[in-house]
Amino acid sequence: MPSRRTVLAATMGVTASLAVGTPAHADDTALRSLISRMPLEEKVGQLFVTRVYGHSATAPDQADADANLSELGVRTAAELIAKYRVGGIIYFSWAHNTRNPHQIADLSNGIQKASLAQPRGLPVLIATDQEHGIVCRIGKPATLFPGAMALGAGGSRADARTVGRISGAELRAMGVNQDYSPDADVNVNPANPVIGVRSFGADPDAVAGLVAAEVTGYQGSRVAATAKHFPGHGDTAVDSHTGFPVITHSRELWGKLDAVPFRAAVKAGIDAIMTAHLKVPALDDSGDPATLSQPIVTGVLRGELGYDGVVVTDSLGMAGVRQKYGDDRVPVLALKAGVDQLLDPPSLDVAWNAVVKAVRDGELTEARLDESVLRVLRLKARLGLFENPYVSRAGVDLVVGSAEHLATADRIAERTTTLLVNRAGLLPLSRRTHGNVLVVGADPASPSGTTGPPTGVLAAALRKSGFTATVLSTGTAPSAETVTKAVAAARAADAVVVATYNVTAADPQKTLVEQLVATGTPVVAVAVRNPYDVAQLPAVPAYLASYSWTDVELRAAARVIAGRVAPRGKLPVAVQRADDPAQVLYPVGHGLSY
Repeated sequence: MPSRRTVLAATMGVTASLAVGTPAHADDTALRSLISRMPLEEKVGQLFVTRVYGHSATAPDQADADANLSELGVRTAAELIAKYRVGGIIYFSWAHNTRNPHQIADLSNGIQKASLAQPRGLPVLIATDQEHGIVCRIGKPATLFPGAMALGAGGSRADARTVGRISGAELRAMGVNQDYSPDADVNVNPANPVIGVRSFGADPDAVAGLVAAEVTGYQGSRVAATAKHFPGHGDTAVDSHTGFPVITHSRELWGKLDAVPFRAAVKAGIDAIMTAHLKVPALDDSGDPATLSQPIVTGVLRGELGYDGVVVTDSLGMAGVRQKYGDDRVPVLALKAGVDQLLDPPSLDVAWNAVVKAVRDGELTEARLDESVLRVLRLKARLGLFENPYVSRAGVDLVVGSAEHLATADRIAERTTTLLVNRAGLLPLSRRTHGNVLVVGADPASPSGTTGPPTGVLAAALRKSGFTATVLSTGTAPSAETVTKAVAAARAADAVVVATYNVTAADPQKTLVEQLVATGTPVVAVAVRNPYDVAQLPAVPAYLASYSWTDVELRAAARVIAGRVAPRGKLPVAVQRADDPAQVLYPVGHGLSY
């Protein structure tokens, strides 16, 4: 690995002119000089952030090398950097980038070493989606926190700031210097299939405060925060991964609802903002997705909101940005709209060559590219990457998953669990009268690298509180035979705890819970994702919302059930009646305690 002195020399004086924390409009002389010496192909490369398979920058497993060759035309991350001079790489668990903290740190160092070995030796922005809750790429032993909607239920900006600070410190220790978080969407649509609990809630001012706090935490730990998905993905019933959503808000409503958290992020000094692949006719009636919209990116975000930081697209492999234009046009149109970073195109070769060609043909000017390259390099300088992009295994051991961090995550989670229903004071459960507990319900695949399954985690936490707990996993679509088995087991128990997962009107989960309630055995339900489940199951005597099925949130819910802590969370979204969605069953701010 090159020494710090070598790194400094490779950056050709940039560090001397741009220290950590340099504001965006400080003296850019050194960076502009660096850009002037970069050939076109290198400038284009700096605007791309791409996936790459493998746990190592130079020696991935053969299957990962084969996947790289098939999708990227190279075998390794080092070859990728040498060929395309990419400015950023995004880590995914499915790309085998995130096995464990030491491996992640080694991979990060290998990527930086490969890039610094190139002419003009530029450090790399290494990014990931570490939102916490249901979206995390780096799991245990890293500290995993409650997700955004849980933090919304807690309502504490201090807790949001702490999540950003600690998560940022752990990411930075592993060499990850950009996080695609926080989610700044205001989730006002219970049917939203892609945002939901990834949002802090439905109140724009509350969301704005938590977004700004988390941004401050991350960036205080020298990790670039990225607010997403501009201009707002909170009121869609279509997933932009698979379709093309349309936001029908008026210009006035957009300004009062969707724009509020993004304004707060800009005011907080956010390093990056991610665009959404959706149509907002009130902001641009061309029919183009926001990612490709000059009126939205340059007109609204840059002009009206006054934002001059890095703008990154959402993944260019998503359907929402590919339905109207081909993969060779999308990156060019995004740059023309005012975007700086092009995230994970389906074919890097097609996208990279398309941008090079657009400049050579005169459709894009090199001066336009220089603007975005300057923003990207400014960000790298602000993060201190020109000074020292490397991390150490000792740093990983000191920071990642420390006992203090893990304890903090547990305490924050306890402030988020929301008690929605508690008829006849069923909760907290008494070990004397309800000591034998049956735990049943949905066991969705564990998110975020936690241990799971949810029923097992709940049962283990109840045992720790002195209960006898047995587990019967019934899944998200229990069969009639499974329901019969669960009902028989419930009759022999003192109480039943059932985990529900996005229950719908015709859901077999609904049949299961209704039949469990009919046994007469007291039933406590825990909504382990969206809190709207309670509307489908009005007869359940006690209902809690945990907002995710990560271990930290489930353990907190179990401690609330056992009475070890009192429930403190308040609904950050409204729950409508199932039989009349125009009527609110539980308003924003609802939450019981004891």
